Amino acid sequence: MAYTFITVPSPVGELKLVANGSRLAAILWENDKPNRVRLGPMNEAPDHPVLMKTARQLEEYFAGTRSAFDLELDFTGTEFQKKVWAALLTIPFGETRTYSQIARQIGHPSAVRAVGAANGKNPISIIAPCHRVIGASGKLTGFAGGLEAKERLLTLEGGQRSDIDKTGELF
Repeated sequence: MAYTFITVPSPVGELKLVANGSRLAAILWENDKPNRVRLGPMNEAPDHPVLMKTARQLEEYFAGTRSAFDLELDFTGTEFQKKVWAALLTIPFGETRTYSQIARQIGHPSAVRAVGAANGKNPISIIAPCHRVIGASGKLTGFAGGLEAKERLLTLEGGQRSDIDKTGELF
């Protein structure tokens, strides 16, 4: 089955919403690297129900009236990547986690760099909130949409960061 897509404007730039059948497969950034998320052939489908629902929920999110998404997701990646992406879905709206915290959460405490790499390959940005993952020092780190977009998303959510010490531990 071919992927279907639409493009929508947003406060963080144009987003390409991609569906695989009845599930959301990707949200790609306007200036995304071509091979960051590998998908098959795509056809534009402006009236696709999943894409329309996603666009509506994103519009509500950016308007400040939605803090959680209700969409079926289709993550394509390695088992490790899928564990990381599932962990992203557990980060509450308005909070952040460190790469180290995610690594411990998925049972691979020494895989901090691998968690960072998987986070960078997250195909469903914003919905699987990779923007909520920050460095152990509390600094914003790499983001496919750019650090300005990451900061805007965190600000939109209230930017309530977890209390994090220098090791990435909550205290």
